[in-house]
Amino acid sequence: MSSVDIPREAWATRIGFIFAAVGSAVGLGNIWRFPFQVGQEGGAAFLVIYLVFIVAVGFPAMLVEFVVGRYTERNPVGALRELGSGAWQYVGWIFIATGFVILSYYSVVAGWTIRYTILGLQDGYLADAGEAEAQFVTLASGLDAIVLHAIFMAAVILIVGMGIQRGIELAVKVLVPAIIVITVGLAIYAATLEGAGDAYAYYLSPEWSVIAENWTSILPAAAGQAFFTLSLGMGVMITYASYLGENRNLAEDGAIVIGLDTAIAFVTGLIVFPILFTAGVDPADPGAGAIFVSLAAAFGDLTFGWLIGAVFFATVAIAALSSAISLMEVVVSYAIDERNLDRMTAAALIGGGMFLLGIPSAYDLVLLDLFDLFADQILLVLGGLLLMILVGWSLSSLAIDELGRGIGDLGSYGTAWIWAVRIPVVLVLFVALVLGVLDYAEFLTGPFSEWLADR
Repeated sequence: MSSVDIPREAWATRIGFIFAAVGSAVGLGNIWRFPFQVGQEGGAAFLVIYLVFIVAVGFPAMLVEFVVGRYTERNPVGALRELGSGAWQYVGWIFIATGFVILSYYSVVAGWTIRYTILGLQDGYLADAGEAEAQFVTLASGLDAIVLHAIFMAAVILIVGMGIQRGIELAVKVLVPAIIVITVGLAIYAATLEGAGDAYAYYLSPEWSVIAENWTSILPAAAGQAFFTLSLGMGVMITYASYLGENRNLAEDGAIVIGLDTAIAFVTGLIVFPILFTAGVDPADPGAGAIFVSLAAAFGDLTFGWLIGAVFFATVAIAALSSAISLMEVVVSYAIDERNLDRMTAAALIGGGMFLLGIPSAYDLVLLDLFDLFADQILLVLGGLLLMILVGWSLSSLAIDELGRGIGDLGSYGTAWIWAVRIPVVLVLFVALVLGVLDYAEFLTGPFSEWLADR
């Protein structure tokens, strides 16, 4: 039996597709990565550039992925093979590799969120920043981290293995509303803290000189964050759109997805920074473990901080799960479409491979940074850049026609969208890729070389 003979799954409802796309976008990118990126890159200055990229780059790029997925009804590899020729047909493999690499270490970080949820309920958090950092180093690596990595990956395998309607769609209809309700509640609580005023000034009042002085750092970080948080460049939106079985208004759905994702990321800042400022913790603390050190120490200094912290980290874990199932689905859809594997077998094999690749990240934080920077600043942007060039310059008529299904005559809006993809989106992604490669090279010759020398 060939792959085309296998009935392709579809979303049962429109809200199921939207929640799945939102759930993919609303994950660790919003709650784990976004706050430490803002703090690391200058506060509100980074926020401004990030929001510009969301609108000017993220939205047009999301529509491209939606169009490619719905038109081909295939996974990224199958979709690009159908649309491209020559070397272009292999671009889909970048998306598969990106999703595979990201989920391998993403699962490790998700395991930390489970551990910190339990920590708050059992022993509470350490208020001393030095002790909190030492505790994080102990908890974030070693056998415990590997076990939690395995538990989280097993949960993702089970949900994805259950299928689109009975697994992914059912899960996100519970997870996404829970994330929205809890984050809004935590933001209301954070507004009552004494450090809220200073935190809002830091988060919402940009110092333009910071952008002028640090644009080479802010630009690739903001571009990478925009793509990471919207699940672009991973093949997720191509894959999810491939299960659309009707003439959906892709522009409307895309606007809803981006609006909800950006709102939750923004609200996360309204939670995190008041807590940090109230506890007197520096928001510029860099690194993947920022919220697990700085934020945990802040919770340790607050009344009922153990409870607030447990709720916060539980929310991060829920968000991580909603994103992780989308990342695995990208690779699983390839195995189903192209290799004729049944869904549960594909999920188990792929999840097992991701677990094995993630063990080094659970072993040492420097190795996690090695994977994270490579996936975020190079693979994500490279895949997105090549797809934008292909669709914007070679498949523009097809793309406009496909976007028009469910909308009607696009008129000048279709042309404006294609030119946005051709020029500003491609240009920003190209510059971000170059700067990202330079940044990664600096990491390899700096922290990673020092880590190797100490071995």
